[in-house]
Amino acid sequence: MNDEDMSHLASPATFIGADAQLAADISTQLEAVERRLYEVTEQTRKLPDTTSKHLLAAGGKRARPNLLLLTARLGEANRDAIIDAAVAVELIHLASLYHDDVMDDAPVRRGAPAAHEVWGNSVAILTGDLLFSKASGVTAKLGPEAVRVQAETFERLVLGQLNEFAGPPEDTDAIEHYIQVLADKTGSLIATSAQFGVMFSQADQALAEPVRIFGERVGIAFQLADDIIDLTTTSSVSGKTPGTDLRERVPTLPVLYVRAAAADGDATAAEVVELLDADLSSDEALESARAALAAHPVTARARAEAVRWADDAKAALAPLPDGVVKESLFTFADSVVTRSA
Repeated sequence: MNDEDMSHLASPATFIGADAQLAADISTQLEAVERRLYEVTEQTRKLPDTTSKHLLAAGGKRARPNLLLLTARLGEANRDAIIDAAVAVELIHLASLYHDDVMDDAPVRRGAPAAHEVWGNSVAILTGDLLFSKASGVTAKLGPEAVRVQAETFERLVLGQLNEFAGPPEDTDAIEHYIQVLADKTGSLIATSAQFGVMFSQADQALAEPVRIFGERVGIAFQLADDIIDLTTTSSVSGKTPGTDLRERVPTLPVLYVRAAAADGDATAAEVVELLDADLSSDEALESARAALAAHPVTARARAEAVRWADDAKAALAPLPDGVVKESLFTFADSVVTRSA
């Protein structure tokens, strides 16, 4: 793959901060990860080869490999196993996107038509399965402990999706249920990424659990920030129509907060809920609901909750030695709640 093929990758400085040498070193490793991703997804038949590379070629921030390569700096970061571990977590993430887009009927992913829009649902689902199998093959080379961690992560990814679909059980707090869904669907794989960096760099293994907790909390913060971005960011920045989650009736944190406030007698919240429950098929109705929710104090409260989770993630890093890795992880946590897309 040539340099142009690498051009879609986000700069590690986006996540790492001001340490130019660290960012350069991780950028070099990311290029190796990218080459390996293309090698692992190579197929002899045209259809599976094309579909497997569809989202890979569309780009993405490669946040999970970035995080893994960063935590690997707590040990021997240049070991071959580090690249394989980064490839494995990104393959799992890519595979999950094929399935997510089918379930959400999403028309676009990373600026390109979603795979199911091009080849249909069956091919998209099978491609996701194929990438999961490729991830398992890479992880198997890393040993039984890696396989165990991946299996537990995969279970949480699926359970998170199922529990989101089922909704909170009766007599269960809807907000606690939502946070657990985010922890499973998003936090678990980010946690594994951070954990793998420690596991396979031969760092002090006592640091694996703190960075795992960090990763899970950062994942929750990331998704909570997405809730706010969907409400408050213009389509030219985020790449999707503001308020899409509202139209799709996704129970995001601001929505859960405003419904709880309305149930407690807040008249302004009740007015917002009335707009949310209306027919949102027209752009005008969607914009009215979006603007009302964005302006209500519950949205600021939800933003503060995202920041709280990022701060809790940073607090989990107390056992780590002071230095550039710890500072960069702090920057990583801050970046997920200050981004605009």
